[in-house]
Amino acid sequence: MNNLLALVAFVLAFAPSISYFQYQRPVQAGAAGQNYVVVDEPTWAHARGDLGDLRLYLDGKEFPYALIEERGDFDPQRRGVPVLQQSTVEGKTQFLVDMASLEEYDRVELTLATKNFVAHAYVEGQDDPHGKTWAKVGDGIIYDLSAERLGSNYVLRFPLSKFRYLRVTIDGPVKPKEVQGALTESGKQKPPSWREVAGEGSTEQRGRDTIVTFNVSEKVPVERISIAVDPQQINYRREVEVRDEKDYVLGNGELSRIHMVRSGQKIDSENQAINVSTRGHKQIKIVIHNGDDAPLKIQQTRLQQIQRRVYFDAPSAAQFTLYYGDEKLAQPVYDYAKLFAQSASPAQAQLGGEATNSQYAGRPDDRPWTERHPAVLWTAIVAAVLILGTMALKSMKS
Repeated sequence: MNNLLALVAFVLAFAPSISYFQYQRPVQAGAAGQNYVVVDEPTWAHARGDLGDLRLYLDGKEFPYALIEERGDFDPQRRGVPVLQQSTVEGKTQFLVDMASLEEYDRVELTLATKNFVAHAYVEGQDDPHGKTWAKVGDGIIYDLSAERLGSNYVLRFPLSKFRYLRVTIDGPVKPKEVQGALTESGKQKPPSWREVAGEGSTEQRGRDTIVTFNVSEKVPVERISIAVDPQQINYRREVEVRDEKDYVLGNGELSRIHMVRSGQKIDSENQAINVSTRGHKQIKIVIHNGDDAPLKIQQTRLQQIQRRVYFDAPSAAQFTLYYGDEKLAQPVYDYAKLFAQSASPAQAQLGGEATNSQYAGRPDDRPWTERHPAVLWTAIVAAVLILGTMALKSMKS
């Protein structure tokens, strides 16, 4: 019986109640059916760090939801695929790639022993390796510019395909024996959904480094840094470090933009984002190491995060209320979240402005009596000491 009472007390102590939430926001459903709202800065600032205290209410009753990180749904299956019949045909390197183990694919990454080269690669498809008619799948530039410190690219990309065999013809200084293998990824990709973290960065030049500094909320996660460089500035590759207010390194990467012609072939490649995973820092500093080159002309730097969406099935275009700001509330456990399946076209609900909860009264003080009344405890201790001391003196005199 005592155990049951203790369990009931525990559940009640960490159960939600509207009077326990400090903040609230109206949520206007867009239509009947699956809706969602995106967690933004005000919610991050006042909710618990794990967002476990978010609660959705309709007509005064708790309403189930699913909190989903929109990281995209591409689950790549990366595997090696056989390379066959490396040979020279009309002065060009040609070989087959056996794709029979994959249902569909849209890229092949070659493993090459060649360095410091630029080549044009043609990709054709066929189900019969001995067939005479090959369908054009795509073409692209592969290169290795190690000597110029501009990186490499051995990936051939093309529309989603299902051919059993690919025939690759390389027009350039890659010999058949230097084609050592191939890798591919299968699966359909849905890109992640990003939202910008509010704030403007300040840029300064410190020695040879360009430093962009943001002051951020410690609760808000940052997961990508997008840097826009003047499009007129090309052919660069710069190392980047991400640091906090104490100069601890949080992550690193590189910025690059390659637009050039080598050996008669045009190369177009660029990377303008740095992936990080950070929270709990007051400052984020992006340090671009320029080396002996002129600084990059930075047009804009943006901090971004993966969208966190609150999904729910609205019975109608009704107005809900989102409550948060209860540090002691346990994580919700809903069947809706366990069985969640995202609709093909969910409606985006409108998230209204934040306000303090007029019903807020705070949770009952569940600390031990001695912690809630320290003055009484210390008064009792002092009184006991005085009484014991008086008794001791009387005993000594007698």
